[in-house]
Amino acid sequence: MTLTIVILALVTAERAGELWLADRNTRRLLAQGAREHAAGHYPLIVALHAAWLLTLWILAPRAGIDAFWLALFVLIELARIWVLATLGPRWTTRIIVLPGAPLVRTGPYRWINHPNYWVVIGEIAVLPLVFGLWQVALVFSLLNAALLTVRIREENRALSEGTDRRRNSRPSPTDVGAR
Repeated sequence: MTLTIVILALVTAERAGELWLADRNTRRLLAQGAREHAAGHYPLIVALHAAWLLTLWILAPRAGIDAFWLALFVLIELARIWVLATLGPRWTTRIIVLPGAPLVRTGPYRWINHPNYWVVIGEIAVLPLVFGLWQVALVFSLLNAALLTVRIREENRALSEGTDRRRNSRPSPTDVGAR
């Protein structure tokens, strides 16, 4: 088994695990009275990520590996773990807001808005570069940017309507994740 296949298999397993975790967290949050917002664009996000991964599975096995980009991707995945650990049971791939819950202000959310989306931006751009597939990085980064424009606008709206802002004077960071 080549290193390329190992990398793609690990990323695929990570995505599957995240979908399982997101589904579990979503069900728990909804059972606690949370509401989903702007669900209409969610299938597009899933389709984009599935197409990105499928494209890598098709094109990457014939490509080499760039150690610099691989090291950067590993750092991005460490940031992903930090986001997941910070949000804990509030992390999900949908826009789920628990009314009255305070915004998360710890971990990476202390310094930047929407750190999960910054991670996703990095993943979509950098993993194809690991395999020298700059065209894949460009096309999917542009598509992702279009979807995130909608996603972040809708998430900010949902959070401003449904969270406890007493502890927050800054524009709303996300307290839910997206994949």
